[in-house]
Amino acid sequence: MSPTSKGFVPVFLFYWRNYWFPLNTPRALQLFRYENIAIPASYLVVGILQGMLRPLMNVWPLDLGATEAQQTTLAQIATLPAACKIVFGFWSDNVPIAGFRRKPYMVLGWLLCSYVVARLLHDYHLTGDYHLNQSPTEKDKPPLTFLGVTFVLYGAGLWCADVMVDSVVVQKAKIESEEQRGRLQSTCYVIRFFGLMVAATTSTYMYNAYGPASILRILMVVPLLLLPLIALMDEDTSVQPHIREQCNEIWRTVCRRSVWQPMAFIYIFNLFQVSNAAWRQFLSTRLSFGASQLNVLLVVSYIFLYIGSLTYKCCFLHLSWRRLYQVSIGINCILSSLQLLLIRQKTFGIPPYWFSLGDDAFAEFIVGIQFLPTMIVMVSLCPTGSEGASYAMFTTVFNVAQMIAPALSSSLLGIWDVSKDRLEEGDLNGMFNLTILTTLIQISPILFVGLLPHGRKELEELSKMPYSGSAIIGTVFLCILFGSVAYTVIVSITNIVNGGLS
Repeated sequence: MSPTSKGFVPVFLFYWRNYWFPLNTPRALQLFRYENIAIPASYLVVGILQGMLRPLMNVWPLDLGATEAQQTTLAQIATLPAACKIVFGFWSDNVPIAGFRRKPYMVLGWLLCSYVVARLLHDYHLTGDYHLNQSPTEKDKPPLTFLGVTFVLYGAGLWCADVMVDSVVVQKAKIESEEQRGRLQSTCYVIRFFGLMVAATTSTYMYNAYGPASILRILMVVPLLLLPLIALMDEDTSVQPHIREQCNEIWRTVCRRSVWQPMAFIYIFNLFQVSNAAWRQFLSTRLSFGASQLNVLLVVSYIFLYIGSLTYKCCFLHLSWRRLYQVSIGINCILSSLQLLLIRQKTFGIPPYWFSLGDDAFAEFIVGIQFLPTMIVMVSLCPTGSEGASYAMFTTVFNVAQMIAPALSSSLLGIWDVSKDRLEEGDLNGMFNLTILTTLIQISPILFVGLLPHGRKELEELSKMPYSGSAIIGTVFLCILFGSVAYTVIVSITNIVNGGLS
């Protein structure tokens, strides 16, 4: 008997159950089973914590008397542990605890997050006076050095736990059928971006209404809520590689053309996403955008990042990877042209704030569409048994390129005078020229898009082409990776020293 002949309630329950626990999907891929629920919950928590932290770091350091340079430094060191994801992945692959390679490190990562924030709340009397524009007392003001150490440790715990859950997803993604390929990972990242969107909105409101302490309490408590779910999580412990075997497997992996060619494009694309480093100064100085308005821009960008990722999952999951990047790079060129119109105050009668809001929102929508295919490509490249180290290595390539790009952005500031004084005088020629230059750099990866295959079938065929298995190219790949990590760490430490946090 078909479910439709049993009445409304049985039909509703049938489709409701089939939505959460699809009959045609293996149990290991059903994320909302009790043994898998820790996976989507972890992605949600990562999104929530990132969403709560970013608006807080946008305004709290300034309320504590930090300079713009110190604020930038704090933002940079909070992301520094992302450059070390390969260390977390390699360590967990080779040093299991009680036979488990992921669950114990997830627990340790989340406990570290909660501990460092609890210490901050315990040592300093953080009141809600900031939003009332009252001067905080010394007991309310943690030293910027202590704040920096707190959030670099928080980032270490966050990214450690993130690498662990990513590794579990990579293992599970290998049993997806061809028609479902990429669906598991895209679902996880859509959940993350949903948490990011909701938390950024909440954080902005809570800081204005209740001050930083309320946000810090959430940052402390939320990771602890995951611990019971992690205990229930099912982890495959059948593959336990030795260090030598894993190193050999990773070496063979990076020598394959099906690995280094698409990863070369991913690195180049993210490295060339060089933004206009003076843009925030232009918005605040020339257009008089306040801190709250800048935070609203951030919140709206997160909302459209979520919408973009959801759009990819629902509409473009099987679209050619190369075609997707070609179209998105073209759209990025158009959006950058709109920034030029904003500089020249040609906004077609639209208030500058709303014009900028729409531009930022659509730009993040495109980023959301671009992000998921990149992650799906990386999953396709991971060898069995080394998911933690290999996926962490690929995401490290992605992350360090994104972290080097702001340094390149800052290095362009000296070409034209885009100082605050020059902007206040109304001379925007430097800003206009700098925007043109950064736009040309951002769209230049279109020249390298041929490195990216159209899809999984073409990706597999790359292994049969010339230079696959080349030790020279594999060496170059690793040199660029570790050189980029070293550069990122050195620049971050230099910024800490020059930023004057002490």
